[in-house]
Amino acid sequence: MNYLSDRINLLAESETLAMTRRSRELRAQGFDVINLSIGEPDFDTPDLVKDAAKEAIDQNYSHYTPVPGYPELRQAIALKLKRDNGLDYTAEQIVVSTGAKQSLANAILCLVNPGEEVLIPAPYWVSYKEMIKLAGAKGIFIESSIQTDFKVTPEQVEEAITPATKLFMFSSPCNPSGTVYTYDELKAFAAVFARHPQVFVISDEIYENIIFTGKHHSIASFAEIHDRVIVINGLSKGFAMTGWRLGYMAANKDISKACDKLQGQITSGACSITQRAAIVAMNTDPAESQDIKQMVDAFKYRRDMAISLLREIPGLKLNVPEGAFYLFPEVTSFYGKSTGDRVILSGSELCDYLLDTAFVAMVPGAAFGSPDCIRISYATSEDNLREAIKRISLALNNLK
Repeated sequence: MNYLSDRINLLAESETLAMTRRSRELRAQGFDVINLSIGEPDFDTPDLVKDAAKEAIDQNYSHYTPVPGYPELRQAIALKLKRDNGLDYTAEQIVVSTGAKQSLANAILCLVNPGEEVLIPAPYWVSYKEMIKLAGAKGIFIESSIQTDFKVTPEQVEEAITPATKLFMFSSPCNPSGTVYTYDELKAFAAVFARHPQVFVISDEIYENIIFTGKHHSIASFAEIHDRVIVINGLSKGFAMTGWRLGYMAANKDISKACDKLQGQITSGACSITQRAAIVAMNTDPAESQDIKQMVDAFKYRRDMAISLLREIPGLKLNVPEGAFYLFPEVTSFYGKSTGDRVILSGSELCDYLLDTAFVAMVPGAAFGSPDCIRISYATSEDNLREAIKRISLALNNLK
Protein backbone atom coordinates (compact mmCIF):
# COMPACT_ATOMS: atom_id res chain seq x y z
CA MET A 1 0.00 0.00 0.00
CA ASN A 2 1.39 3.36 -1.01
CA TYR A 3 0.70 5.83 1.77
CA LEU A 4 2.95 8.66 0.48
CA SER A 5 1.35 11.73 -1.04
CA ASP A 6 0.70 12.07 -4.75
CA ARG A 7 2.82 15.22 -4.54
CA ILE A 8 5.99 13.36 -3.59
CA ASN A 9 5.26 10.35 -5.78
CA LEU A 10 5.03 12.60 -8.83
CA LEU A 11 8.31 14.32 -7.97
CA ALA A 12 11.42 13.03 -9.74
CA GLU A 13 14.74 12.62 -7.99
CA SER A 14 17.34 15.18 -9.06
CA GLU A 15 19.34 13.38 -11.76
CA THR A 16 22.45 15.41 -11.03
CA LEU A 17 22.33 14.32 -7.40
CA ALA A 18 21.41 10.77 -8.44
CA MET A 19 24.47 10.50 -10.67
CA THR A 20 26.66 11.89 -7.89
CA ARG A 21 25.21 9.28 -5.54
CA ARG A 22 25.95 6.47 -8.02
CA SER A 23 29.50 7.77 -8.39
CA ARG A 24 30.02 7.65 -4.62
CA GLU A 25 28.61 4.14 -4.44
CA LEU A 26 31.02 2.89 -7.13
CA ARG A 27 33.92 4.67 -5.47
CA ALA A 28 33.02 3.02 -2.16
CA GLN A 29 33.27 -0.33 -3.97
CA GLY A 30 36.84 0.50 -4.94
CA PHE A 31 36.35 1.80 -8.48
CA ASP A 32 38.32 4.85 -9.61
CA VAL A 33 35.41 7.08 -10.63
CA ILE A 34 35.93 10.57 -12.05
CA ASN A 35 32.85 12.63 -11.30
CA LEU A 36 32.00 15.16 -14.02
CA SER A 37 28.37 15.31 -12.94
CA ILE A 38 28.42 17.76 -10.06
CA GLY A 39 27.80 21.50 -10.45
CA GLU A 40 30.17 22.69 -7.76
CA PRO A 41 33.30 24.84 -8.07
CA ASP A 42 36.38 22.90 -6.97
CA PHE A 43 37.75 26.02 -5.28
CA ASP A 44 37.72 27.05 -1.64
CA THR A 45 35.75 29.95 -0.24
CA PRO A 46 37.83 33.19 -0.23
CA ASP A 47 39.68 33.84 3.03
CA LEU A 48 38.02 37.20 3.67
CA VAL A 49 34.63 35.47 3.71
CA LYS A 50 35.84 32.71 6.03
CA ASP A 51 37.38 35.29 8.34
CA ALA A 52 34.05 37.13 8.54
CA ALA A 53 32.34 33.88 9.54
CA LYS A 54 34.87 33.21 12.29
CA GLU A 55 34.40 36.72 13.60
CA ALA A 56 30.62 36.27 13.58
CA ILE A 57 30.95 33.15 15.72
CA ASP A 58 33.15 34.99 18.19
CA GLN A 59 30.62 37.85 18.27
CA ASN A 60 27.86 35.36 19.15
CA TYR A 61 25.72 35.64 16.04
CA SER A 62 24.05 32.43 17.13
CA HIS A 63 20.40 33.43 17.44
CA TYR A 64 17.41 33.37 15.11
CA THR A 65 17.73 35.72 12.16
CA PRO A 66 15.02 37.91 10.61
CA VAL A 67 13.04 35.81 8.13
CA PRO A 68 14.05 37.84 5.02
CA GLY A 69 17.65 38.27 6.23
CA TYR A 70 19.68 40.69 8.33
CA PRO A 71 18.96 44.29 7.29
CA GLU A 72 22.70 44.89 6.76
CA LEU A 73 22.89 41.96 4.34
CA ARG A 74 19.79 42.98 2.42
CA GLN A 75 21.22 46.47 2.07
CA ALA A 76 24.54 45.02 0.87
CA ILE A 77 22.68 42.96 -1.74
CA ALA A 78 20.77 46.03 -2.92
CA LEU A 79 24.07 47.89 -3.31
CA LYS A 80 25.58 44.91 -5.13
CA LEU A 81 22.68 44.82 -7.60
CA LYS A 82 23.23 48.52 -8.31
CA ARG A 83 27.02 48.24 -8.56
CA ASP A 84 27.22 45.08 -10.68
CA ASN A 85 23.94 45.08 -12.58
CA GLY A 86 22.64 48.65 -12.66
CA LEU A 87 19.44 47.53 -10.92
CA ASP A 88 17.51 49.66 -8.43
CA TYR A 89 16.12 47.74 -5.47
CA THR A 90 15.63 48.69 -1.85
CA ALA A 91 16.55 46.39 1.02
CA GLU A 92 12.82 45.77 1.55
CA GLN A 93 12.66 44.16 -1.89
CA ILE A 94 15.30 41.55 -1.04
CA VAL A 95 14.61 38.18 0.60
CA VAL A 96 17.54 36.03 1.70
CA SER A 97 17.03 32.26 1.70
CA THR A 98 18.84 29.00 2.37
CA GLY A 99 20.23 28.75 -1.14
CA ALA A 100 19.08 30.06 -4.51
CA LYS A 101 17.06 26.84 -4.88
CA GLN A 102 14.81 27.97 -2.02
CA SER A 103 14.57 31.45 -3.52
CA LEU A 104 13.34 29.90 -6.77
CA ALA A 105 10.81 27.69 -4.97
CA ASN A 106 9.54 30.65 -2.92
CA ALA A 107 9.00 32.77 -6.02
CA ILE A 108 7.24 30.01 -7.95
CA LEU A 109 4.93 29.07 -5.08
CA CYS A 110 4.06 32.72 -4.45
CA LEU A 111 3.27 33.46 -8.10
CA VAL A 112 1.82 30.41 -9.79
CA ASN A 113 -1.60 28.84 -9.33
CA PRO A 114 -2.53 25.25 -10.20
CA GLY A 115 -3.30 24.93 -13.90
CA GLU A 116 -1.40 28.04 -14.96
CA GLU A 117 1.41 27.73 -17.50
CA VAL A 118 5.11 28.36 -17.02
CA LEU A 119 7.34 28.81 -20.08
CA ILE A 120 10.80 27.28 -19.78
CA PRO A 121 13.44 27.26 -22.53
CA ALA A 122 15.10 23.86 -22.91
CA PRO A 123 17.66 22.91 -21.83
CA TYR A 124 16.85 24.03 -18.30
CA TRP A 125 18.14 23.34 -14.80
CA VAL A 126 16.69 20.07 -13.52
CA SER A 127 14.73 21.48 -10.57
CA TYR A 128 12.69 24.01 -12.58
CA LYS A 129 10.39 21.31 -13.93
CA GLU A 130 9.90 19.66 -10.55
CA MET A 131 9.23 22.96 -8.75
CA ILE A 132 6.54 23.72 -11.31
CA LYS A 133 4.99 20.31 -10.59
CA LEU A 134 4.90 21.07 -6.86
CA ALA A 135 3.02 24.29 -7.60
CA GLY A 136 0.45 22.34 -9.61
CA ALA A 137 1.26 24.34 -12.72
CA LYS A 138 1.95 23.17 -16.26
CA GLY A 139 5.43 23.47 -17.73
CA ILE A 140 5.60 24.53 -21.37
CA PHE A 141 9.05 23.78 -22.77
CA ILE A 142 10.52 25.78 -25.65
CA GLU A 143 13.01 23.78 -27.67
CA SER A 144 16.49 24.86 -28.77
CA SER A 145 19.46 23.04 -30.26
CA ILE A 146 23.23 23.05 -30.40
CA GLN A 147 22.96 24.77 -33.78
CA THR A 148 21.53 27.86 -32.05
CA ASP A 149 23.92 27.66 -29.09
CA PHE A 150 20.92 26.42 -27.11
CA LYS A 151 19.19 29.79 -27.35
CA VAL A 152 15.49 30.30 -28.00
CA THR A 153 14.17 33.24 -29.99
CA PRO A 154 11.70 35.97 -29.03
CA GLU A 155 9.40 34.61 -31.75
CA GLN A 156 9.37 31.18 -30.12
CA VAL A 157 8.58 32.71 -26.75
CA GLU A 158 5.75 34.87 -28.06
CA GLU A 159 4.25 31.94 -29.95
CA ALA A 160 4.20 29.90 -26.73
CA ILE A 161 2.35 32.54 -24.69
CA THR A 162 -1.34 31.82 -24.07
CA PRO A 163 -3.97 33.39 -21.78
CA ALA A 164 -2.90 30.78 -19.18
CA THR A 165 0.76 31.83 -19.20
CA LYS A 166 1.82 33.25 -15.84
CA LEU A 167 5.58 32.93 -15.80
CA PHE A 168 8.70 32.63 -17.94
CA MET A 169 11.83 31.32 -16.22
CA PHE A 170 15.36 30.90 -17.50
CA SER A 171 19.03 31.11 -16.51
CA SER A 172 21.83 33.10 -18.10
CA PRO A 173 24.57 31.91 -17.96
CA CYS A 174 22.66 28.67 -18.32
CA ASN A 175 22.97 25.41 -16.49
CA PRO A 176 23.43 23.00 -18.32
CA SER A 177 24.52 24.59 -21.60
CA GLY A 178 26.67 27.55 -20.51
CA THR A 179 24.63 29.74 -22.86
CA VAL A 180 24.79 33.49 -22.21
CA TYR A 181 22.13 35.81 -23.62
CA THR A 182 23.41 39.15 -24.88
CA TYR A 183 21.98 42.55 -24.00
CA ASP A 184 20.25 42.80 -27.39
CA GLU A 185 18.74 39.33 -27.06
CA LEU A 186 17.39 40.14 -23.61
CA LYS A 187 16.04 43.44 -24.91
CA ALA A 188 14.10 41.54 -27.57
CA PHE A 189 12.64 39.23 -24.91
CA ALA A 190 11.69 42.24 -22.80
CA ALA A 191 9.80 43.68 -25.77
CA VAL A 192 7.77 40.47 -25.98
CA PHE A 193 6.89 40.51 -22.28
CA ALA A 194 6.01 44.20 -22.47
CA ARG A 195 3.22 43.16 -24.85
CA HIS A 196 1.95 40.54 -22.39
CA PRO A 197 1.54 42.23 -18.99
CA GLN A 198 0.19 39.07 -17.31
CA VAL A 199 3.54 37.29 -17.71
CA PHE A 200 6.19 37.46 -14.96
CA VAL A 201 9.84 36.52 -15.41
CA ILE A 202 12.20 34.61 -13.13
CA SER A 203 15.79 35.40 -14.09
CA ASP A 204 18.20 32.90 -12.54
CA GLU A 205 21.57 34.66 -12.47
CA ILE A 206 23.50 32.34 -10.15
CA TYR A 207 26.38 31.99 -12.65
CA GLU A 208 26.73 35.69 -13.40
CA ASN A 209 30.36 35.89 -12.23
CA ILE A 210 31.45 32.94 -14.37
CA ILE A 211 31.39 34.46 -17.83
CA PHE A 212 34.24 34.40 -20.34
CA THR A 213 33.57 37.15 -22.88
CA GLY A 214 31.71 40.43 -22.51
CA LYS A 215 29.67 40.93 -19.36
CA HIS A 216 26.56 39.64 -17.70
CA HIS A 217 23.28 41.48 -18.34
CA SER A 218 20.04 41.13 -16.41
CA ILE A 219 16.63 41.22 -18.06
CA ALA A 220 15.49 43.22 -15.01
CA SER A 221 17.42 46.20 -16.39
CA PHE A 222 14.62 46.95 -18.89
CA ALA A 223 12.28 49.45 -17.28
CA GLU A 224 9.17 48.32 -19.14
CA ILE A 225 9.18 44.93 -17.35
CA HIS A 226 11.34 45.62 -14.27
CA ASP A 227 8.47 45.24 -11.79
CA ARG A 228 7.54 41.85 -13.26
CA VAL A 229 11.05 40.35 -13.05
CA ILE A 230 12.24 38.31 -10.08
CA VAL A 231 16.04 38.18 -9.96
CA ILE A 232 17.47 35.05 -8.32
CA ASN A 233 21.10 34.81 -7.27
CA GLY A 234 23.35 33.45 -4.55
CA LEU A 235 26.89 32.76 -3.41
CA SER A 236 27.39 29.10 -4.33
CA LYS A 237 28.98 29.49 -7.75
CA GLY A 238 30.64 32.92 -7.90
CA PHE A 239 32.12 32.74 -4.38
CA ALA A 240 32.59 28.95 -4.15
CA MET A 241 30.22 28.79 -1.17
CA THR A 242 28.05 25.80 -2.06
CA GLY A 243 27.95 24.36 1.46
CA TRP A 244 27.20 27.69 3.11
CA ARG A 245 23.69 27.70 1.57
CA LEU A 246 22.74 31.26 0.85
CA GLY A 247 20.62 32.60 -1.99
CA TYR A 248 18.52 35.69 -2.48
CA MET A 249 15.82 37.20 -4.64
CA ALA A 250 14.94 40.74 -5.63
CA ALA A 251 11.44 41.62 -6.76
CA ASN A 252 8.65 44.13 -6.39
CA LYS A 253 7.45 44.63 -2.82
CA ASP A 254 4.29 42.54 -3.18
CA ILE A 255 6.31 39.53 -4.30
CA SER A 256 9.09 40.02 -1.74
CA LYS A 257 6.53 40.30 1.08
CA ALA A 258 4.80 37.15 -0.15
CA CYS A 259 8.09 35.23 -0.19
CA ASP A 260 8.89 36.52 3.31
CA LYS A 261 5.49 35.23 4.45
CA LEU A 262 5.98 31.80 2.85
CA GLN A 263 9.52 31.39 4.13
CA GLY A 264 8.36 32.31 7.62
CA GLN A 265 6.19 29.19 7.61
CA ILE A 266 8.76 26.85 6.04
CA THR A 267 12.30 27.55 7.26
CA SER A 268 12.41 31.07 8.75
CA GLY A 269 15.71 32.92 8.29
CA ALA A 270 18.93 31.58 6.78
CA CYS A 271 21.96 30.65 8.90
CA SER A 272 23.24 33.56 10.98
CA ILE A 273 26.95 32.84 10.42
CA THR A 274 26.49 32.44 6.67
CA GLN A 275 24.64 35.75 6.50
CA ARG A 276 27.40 37.65 8.32
CA ALA A 277 29.98 36.16 5.96
CA ALA A 278 27.73 36.99 3.00
CA ILE A 279 27.82 40.69 3.87
CA VAL A 280 31.56 40.67 3.13
CA ALA A 281 31.01 38.73 -0.11
CA MET A 282 28.31 41.14 -1.29
CA ASN A 283 30.55 44.11 -0.55
CA THR A 284 33.27 42.58 -2.74
CA ASP A 285 33.41 43.98 -6.27
CA PRO A 286 33.89 40.93 -8.56
CA ALA A 287 35.85 43.09 -11.00
CA GLU A 288 38.46 43.70 -8.28
CA SER A 289 38.53 40.23 -6.69
CA GLN A 290 41.61 38.14 -7.43
CA ASP A 291 39.85 35.07 -6.03
CA ILE A 292 37.03 35.35 -8.57
CA LYS A 293 39.39 36.25 -11.42
CA GLN A 294 41.61 33.24 -10.76
CA MET A 295 38.61 30.93 -10.61
CA VAL A 296 37.09 32.25 -13.85
CA ASP A 297 40.46 32.12 -15.63
CA ALA A 298 40.85 28.50 -14.54
CA PHE A 299 37.38 27.61 -15.79
CA LYS A 300 38.05 29.27 -19.15
CA TYR A 301 41.32 27.38 -19.53
CA ARG A 302 39.62 24.08 -18.70
CA ARG A 303 36.76 24.82 -21.08
CA ASP A 304 39.15 25.43 -23.95
CA MET A 305 41.27 22.39 -23.11
CA ALA A 306 38.26 20.09 -22.76
CA ILE A 307 36.73 21.28 -26.03
CA SER A 308 40.04 20.75 -27.83
CA LEU A 309 40.34 17.18 -26.53
CA LEU A 310 36.68 16.27 -27.03
CA ARG A 311 36.74 17.51 -30.63
CA GLU A 312 39.21 14.72 -31.38
CA ILE A 313 36.43 12.18 -30.67
CA PRO A 314 34.50 11.43 -33.89
CA GLY A 315 30.76 11.89 -33.50
CA LEU A 316 30.62 14.36 -30.61
CA LYS A 317 29.04 17.68 -31.58
CA LEU A 318 30.20 20.64 -29.50
CA ASN A 319 29.57 24.36 -29.29
CA VAL A 320 31.59 26.89 -27.27
CA PRO A 321 29.64 28.01 -24.18
CA GLU A 322 30.34 31.52 -22.89
CA GLY A 323 29.69 30.96 -19.19
CA ALA A 324 29.18 28.59 -16.24
CA PHE A 325 31.38 25.47 -16.17
CA TYR A 326 29.62 22.92 -18.36
CA LEU A 327 29.83 21.45 -21.84
CA PHE A 328 26.68 20.04 -23.40
CA PRO A 329 27.62 17.93 -26.44
CA GLU A 330 25.07 16.31 -28.72
CA VAL A 331 25.56 12.53 -28.90
CA THR A 332 23.02 11.26 -31.44
CA SER A 333 25.73 9.85 -33.71
CA PHE A 334 26.28 7.10 -31.13
CA TYR A 335 22.67 5.93 -31.18
CA GLY A 336 22.36 2.39 -32.54
CA LYS A 337 25.99 1.56 -31.84
CA SER A 338 26.86 -1.33 -29.59
CA THR A 339 29.51 -3.31 -27.80
CA GLY A 340 28.77 -6.92 -27.00
CA ASP A 341 25.06 -7.16 -26.26
CA ARG A 342 24.84 -3.55 -25.11
CA VAL A 343 23.14 -1.18 -27.60
CA ILE A 344 23.08 2.60 -27.08
CA LEU A 345 19.66 4.05 -27.88
CA SER A 346 19.68 7.33 -25.91
CA GLY A 347 21.85 9.87 -24.17
CA SER A 348 20.83 8.36 -20.83
CA GLU A 349 22.03 4.91 -21.92
CA LEU A 350 25.28 6.46 -23.13
CA CYS A 351 25.87 8.06 -19.71
CA ASP A 352 25.19 4.72 -18.02
CA TYR A 353 27.61 2.99 -20.40
CA LEU A 354 30.36 5.53 -19.73
CA LEU A 355 29.91 5.26 -15.98
CA ASP A 356 29.86 1.44 -16.04
CA THR A 357 32.82 0.96 -18.39
CA ALA A 358 34.95 4.13 -18.22
CA PHE A 359 34.02 5.09 -14.65
CA VAL A 360 33.28 8.66 -15.69
CA ALA A 361 30.07 10.18 -14.31
CA MET A 362 28.09 12.69 -16.36
CA VAL A 363 24.43 13.72 -16.42
CA PRO A 364 22.11 12.75 -19.30
CA GLY A 365 20.57 15.66 -21.16
CA ALA A 366 17.09 14.22 -20.62
CA ALA A 367 17.33 15.60 -17.06
CA PHE A 368 17.51 19.08 -18.59
CA GLY A 369 14.89 18.64 -21.31
CA SER A 370 17.42 17.91 -24.09
CA PRO A 371 17.62 14.10 -24.33
CA ASP A 372 20.11 14.03 -27.22
CA CYS A 373 22.85 15.69 -25.16
CA ILE A 374 24.94 14.95 -22.07
CA ARG A 375 26.26 17.42 -19.51
CA ILE A 376 29.95 17.45 -18.69
CA SER A 377 31.10 19.55 -15.73
CA TYR A 378 34.66 20.82 -15.96
CA ALA A 379 34.66 22.01 -12.35
CA THR A 380 37.49 19.63 -11.57
CA SER A 381 41.26 19.51 -11.95
CA GLU A 382 43.07 19.55 -15.28
CA ASP A 383 44.47 16.08 -14.55
CA ASN A 384 41.00 14.70 -13.86
CA LEU A 385 39.65 16.24 -17.05
CA ARG A 386 42.44 14.84 -19.21
CA GLU A 387 42.09 11.36 -17.73
CA ALA A 388 38.28 11.44 -17.97
CA ILE A 389 38.29 12.48 -21.63
CA LYS A 390 40.89 9.80 -22.40
CA ARG A 391 38.58 7.20 -20.86
CA ILE A 392 35.52 8.61 -22.66
CA SER A 393 37.37 8.46 -25.98
CA LEU A 394 38.40 4.83 -25.50
CA ALA A 395 34.90 3.79 -24.45
CA LEU A 396 33.22 5.58 -27.36
CA ASN A 397 35.71 4.11 -29.84
CA ASN A 398 34.69 0.66 -28.62
CA LEU A 399 31.14 1.26 -29.85
CA LYS A 400 30.62 -0.12 -33.36
